[in-house]
Amino acid sequence: MEYRFLGGTGFSVSAISFGCMSLTNSNRKDGMQLLREAVARGINFFDTADLYEKGDNERLVGEALKPMRSKIFLATKAGNQWRADGSGWDWNPRRDYILDCAEKSLKRLQTDYIDLYQLHGGTIEDNIDETIEAFELLKQQGKIRYYGISSIRPNVISEYVKRSSIESVMLQYSLLDRRPEEAVLGLLKEKNKGVLVRGALAQGLLIDKPAREYLDQPAASVQQLQQALREPAGRYPPGQLALQYVLQNPAVTTVVAGVRTAGQLQDLLEALEPVPAAVTERLAAVLPPQKYTQHR
Repeated sequence: MEYRFLGGTGFSVSAISFGCMSLTNSNRKDGMQLLREAVARGINFFDTADLYEKGDNERLVGEALKPMRSKIFLATKAGNQWRADGSGWDWNPRRDYILDCAEKSLKRLQTDYIDLYQLHGGTIEDNIDETIEAFELLKQQGKIRYYGISSIRPNVISEYVKRSSIESVMLQYSLLDRRPEEAVLGLLKEKNKGVLVRGALAQGLLIDKPAREYLDQPAASVQQLQQALREPAGRYPPGQLALQYVLQNPAVTTVVAGVRTAGQLQDLLEALEPVPAAVTERLAAVLPPQKYTQHR
């Protein structure tokens, strides 16, 4: 397993991380077994959120990983508040709400501290200083070790980098979504902030899903990239190429990948085998990189 330092935390986390959102209570036993197998195979970063299954995902993760708590880096998120009738959720980055969420997450995760507590979104209209105050207080109290944000908005990311002591940003990045390359990744690398990548496989379009429109890329362009990924067939599986493209960016700390089965876990671990930079550079040349059109 390859490990990389997460920002300025001093912690080394696995280059492939376990995104727990895919695990459900309907298959609880298998999910717990899969989490423990991931630890045995060298994965030490696990990411969940209070939003997932209205907290039940945290409960599953907490129970499964409690016996090996000291060996892992545990991350969760807050900021989305379920409505009383369960019909959906609303954005709430207020100080008191974040503080209350942290207490509940600690109980569900069966832990005394959260390694990385993340704001699960964020807009430029938020009272950012109030949100930062909540995270800093939790840090002072020892309830969290570090904090970060999960956002694809360059203006929000920039404000938190300037005004807070965040250690990481979770963002969407893949061969089909190269927007972070324009302005965000360079900034985060310069400021020594960890980059947690989600969506590296573009909802399966970069491995096995039929081509369709994705973001501003028409289906024909997606298919063109899919064909390019299969050209080195037999030597580098498409998933390995897609993940290595992201991991080869010097700003990236880890790829947070959703895992539901032992087979998927095995595929992810095999994708850690290096790919020559010349190969991924050819893939990057297939389609022009995008730019953020909003939230700049």
